[in-house]
Amino acid sequence: MNRTEFIITTAIILFVAFAMGWFANWLVHRFTRVRQSDVADLDRMSQELHEAEETRDQAITYLQQREAELTNQLTQTEAELAAAMDGLRAARHEAEELRAHMGRT
Repeated sequence: MNRTEFIITTAIILFVAFAMGWFANWLVHRFTRVRQSDVADLDRMSQELHEAEETRDQAITYLQQREAELTNQLTQTEAELAAAMDGLRAARHEAEELRAHMGRT
């Protein structure tokens, strides 16, 4: 094999390697490219996720407010119950004193 044949053989081998690389690259990009419908689906899903997060945040805020209202109402009811129990206790004590006083006379 002389020098010219070696150069031509090397050039052909390099060209075939280049062509195979280019074809492999084309195949990879052909099968992995993102379609417009996929991008639209991702946009729609991200919008729905954002709306769901907003709804969740609103629900959490509402539940916290409702919990605070109910806690306040419970505290007021317990205070009213305590006051009623104190009043009842005082009324019973007064009734016992009146019975005792009526019993002496």
